[in-house]
Amino acid sequence: MSIPQSGGGRIENYNQLTEYLASGCKPKSEWRIGTEHEKFGYCKETLLPIPYSGNRSVLSILKGLENEYGWKPVKEKNNTIGLTKNGANVSLEPGGALELSGAQFQTIFQTCDEVNEHLMEVKSIADKLNIGFIGIGAAPHWKHDDMPMMPKGRYRLMSQYMDKVGTMGKSMMFRTCTVQVNLDYASETDMIQKMRVALALQPVATALFSNSPFFDGKPTDHKSWRSRIWRSLDEQRTGMLPFVFNDGFGYESWVEYALDVPMYFVYRNGNYINALGQSFRAFMNGELPALPGELPTLDDWADHLTTIFPEARLKRFIEMRGADAGQWHRLCALPAFWVGICYNQSSLDAAWDIAKSWNENDRESLRIAAAKEGLNGSAGNIKLIDIAKELVQISENGLKQRAKASSNGLYSDETLFLDSLKENIEKKKSSADELLEKYYGPWNKDVTKIFGEYSY
Repeated sequence: MSIPQSGGGRIENYNQLTEYLASGCKPKSEWRIGTEHEKFGYCKETLLPIPYSGNRSVLSILKGLENEYGWKPVKEKNNTIGLTKNGANVSLEPGGALELSGAQFQTIFQTCDEVNEHLMEVKSIADKLNIGFIGIGAAPHWKHDDMPMMPKGRYRLMSQYMDKVGTMGKSMMFRTCTVQVNLDYASETDMIQKMRVALALQPVATALFSNSPFFDGKPTDHKSWRSRIWRSLDEQRTGMLPFVFNDGFGYESWVEYALDVPMYFVYRNGNYINALGQSFRAFMNGELPALPGELPTLDDWADHLTTIFPEARLKRFIEMRGADAGQWHRLCALPAFWVGICYNQSSLDAAWDIAKSWNENDRESLRIAAAKEGLNGSAGNIKLIDIAKELVQISENGLKQRAKASSNGLYSDETLFLDSLKENIEKKKSSADELLEKYYGPWNKDVTKIFGEYSY
């Protein structure tokens, strides 16, 4: 999850909120790719999560990255809660999962090099400490009481609030991991089309990357339990956002939506001030109970936008949020999939042609089907495997037309990063199906076997 944001000074009028989003517009020549991924750390002897501090801990991994690879620490109340280097940052999820929020790159080759370098750095330190890391959408056998809490004020507030607004908020916070890609837009019109494509087709990404069939030590009845968890978190800040498909949607619509999402906090002088359930609208009028008489800054607005968790999220870029974390070799497939669709206009148009006739019920039904059945899911006559096959082809066409070559000249475009998705489609199976086959086969219903076979 996010570290404190930088947006700007005092908000003096409503238009600054929409202008903040509009400031994300970039010409196509400046579009970039930012990949984020999370992974669980665990002690190899016990197969339990590592604590924040101690000889073998989250902190020891952070210290290793700092001392051996030149990362700079990010502090909160004298605790190291993240790292930064070369436009990237490493942050901590509430239960200690490590997240890389990558720098902005021109090509998937570059963002994938960053992913590989980061994972190799983490592994080199973790191996010395007998710590393992695994990429999977949900912790396979850990209980909530097994999970540590990282020393971040934001997380303490969120944890207090989650049980008041849903039934699975703490499960999301402490026991799920994702991979996502952040993409740019050129204009409000471009943003609108990309947001509609992103939301409507996010269930396809969920199906292709479904990789969390286990929870609490046994199979669930879902291929992506992580996706299922999100449906019972907090309906005011999650979901498929039907208003995005309404006539007239644009920056102002997003601002109106965000103003009505209850706040979590206000960040001041290194402290997270409790504003749980309070209104940013009231804040705009100087009537926030947590800070009476004080007006918000654009930093506050930027922070508030990070507390909204729909399937695709608008900030000064668009976040694709539907995929489970996965195996090392599959992490670069997610940015490839969406870049091929969104960074080529003919591909973006073709993707929208698939989804534009769907109604709200179709989109929500696909979301549910993707979580439950993965690539075998359907909604009415819409079969996810068929849509996935068509979209991967559309993405491949887009990547070919981008024609971004590798720096070593071995590859003329980025299409190789789609190979694992093509394999999924050919087999009509996601990673979750493979895991379940092993669970009922050679693993003899022992879910902990996953750590030996699937750790980084």
